[in-house]
Amino acid sequence: MISASLVKELREKTGAGMLDCKKALEANNGDMNASIDWLREKGISKAAKKADRIAAEGLAAIKIDGNTAAIVEVNSETDFVAKNPEFQELVDAILDVVVKNDVKTVEEALACDGLNDLVVAKTSKIGEKLSFRRFEKVTKTDDQSFGSYIHMGGKIAVLTVLNGANEEVARDVAMHAAAMRPTYVKKEDVPADELERERTVLKEQAMNEGKPAEIAEKMVAGRIQKYYKEICLEEQPFVKDGDVTVSKFVSNNGGTIDKMIRYEVGEGMEKREENFAEEVMKQMQQ
Repeated sequence: MISASLVKELREKTGAGMLDCKKALEANNGDMNASIDWLREKGISKAAKKADRIAAEGLAAIKIDGNTAAIVEVNSETDFVAKNPEFQELVDAILDVVVKNDVKTVEEALACDGLNDLVVAKTSKIGEKLSFRRFEKVTKTDDQSFGSYIHMGGKIAVLTVLNGANEEVARDVAMHAAAMRPTYVKKEDVPADELERERTVLKEQAMNEGKPAEIAEKMVAGRIQKYYKEICLEEQPFVKDGDVTVSKFVSNNGGTIDKMIRYEVGEGMEKREENFAEEVMKQMQQ
């Protein structure tokens, strides 16, 4: 006979349902550790069934620890779950692993400190596919400053590194990047093939407007500068003062921009179409 207190203890340790805990204990003659393993194995099975679902919601988050910082994106299937404390605990655990360990890939991070097992356990407990999508780890010198900004509760996260300027300036730059969506820091960062493709498109546009070739070339030069303002952080008019570029704002404060990493949750991923009422009903049925 499996006691209620034993079932309760297993439930507290694993977060699994009462019935699953009772079955696990019965299958393992009340052995707590064996029952935990039994539930983990079942969780792995559950997680595998969720592998083909779309997980394009979630959170982007940042952790700064001294001269080290990490930015991560962790995905869930619904925005509803992204607000779940259990999911937020997972994001925090992932940030800790990335900051504390010398890891270069998601796979390396998942192999550290039992992180993969935690993802599996949270997937089983929460009941949605959860995915650690990407991260970047950055270190700075004592002469540099980190800036971080989280927008819309974790829908967008931006991490910046500035040379010379202070943390407040670095945060202002991160806030700007969250709003204006730059892809690169400076003009020199734009890949040559991407720039050539844009030049070709712009020239075709000018020619289609009936402009002679030499005029079209001059128009392309002007439009390329506008293109840089759209995609390069340094070239954009600063959101707090449109009379100066971001580069000028930073230099006015004694600095230059070293790095900018901007994560927007689900960017480039397929989004599933589902209304909120259906989402709530599914949560209630679990």
